[in-house]
Amino acid sequence: MSHGWGYGAANGPDKWAADYPVANGPRQSPINIVSRDAQYDSSLKPLKLCYDPSNSNSILNNGHSFQVDFLDDVDSSTLTGGPISGTYRLKQFHFHWGASDERGSEHTVNGVKFPCELHLVHWNTRYPSFGEAASEPDGLAVVGVFLKIGAANPRLQKVLDALEDIKTKGTQRTFPDFDAKTLLPGSLNYWTYDGSLTTPPLLESVTWIVLKEPISVSPVQMARFRSLLFNAAGEFPCCMMDNYRPPQPLKGRQVRASFK
Repeated sequence: MSHGWGYGAANGPDKWAADYPVANGPRQSPINIVSRDAQYDSSLKPLKLCYDPSNSNSILNNGHSFQVDFLDDVDSSTLTGGPISGTYRLKQFHFHWGASDERGSEHTVNGVKFPCELHLVHWNTRYPSFGEAASEPDGLAVVGVFLKIGAANPRLQKVLDALEDIKTKGTQRTFPDFDAKTLLPGSLNYWTYDGSLTTPPLLESVTWIVLKEPISVSPVQMARFRSLLFNAAGEFPCCMMDNYRPPQPLKGRQVRASFK
């Protein structure tokens, strides 16, 4: 199996199915959320996100995005409530973004893209590990947060300042004492549906929780995302951008809303 997937013409999302046949499966992500078709469900509970800044561990350029990893062997950074049952632990968060401020998010709302999308990835603690959870239908829960162009977001700045040290693929540095909850909007109203990872291996194990309210990011801050490189040190430089998968067919799935 090839592990050379990416976002270029030769290895981008339209080529992934050759190595990952599940790419054509029944619950692939992302999707276009059509707000008028989303069904309000009064049984959906409020989200409870309890994040411990001391669990923040490191920041990594993985060649596809950058991610902030958390210590996930303790139950002090968790997601409960919402559409899930049980306790899910925070594993990492990462972003997807475009070459311009007009595109970049993976999910769309009524066909409209945002310039960037944050994913907070959690795994179900009923399973022994993240790896085992990732193969189960209820194994993962990802909270998606849209970023829209507006005022500079001071809560993003610590993350953006760290990017200078991880410009190339495979570089990593410690990233302690970061409170992921500061990246959430004021309202936790959400849409939810059964989906998948949006990057290979595209496992259909994700309960998606996409927040309706975006957070702000300035054009200057967005430029910092694009200062990262897809390539490793010593390779031909290639700016990291347009690292998103297009919306996938809904295939009869219901999107539910926690709000009217």
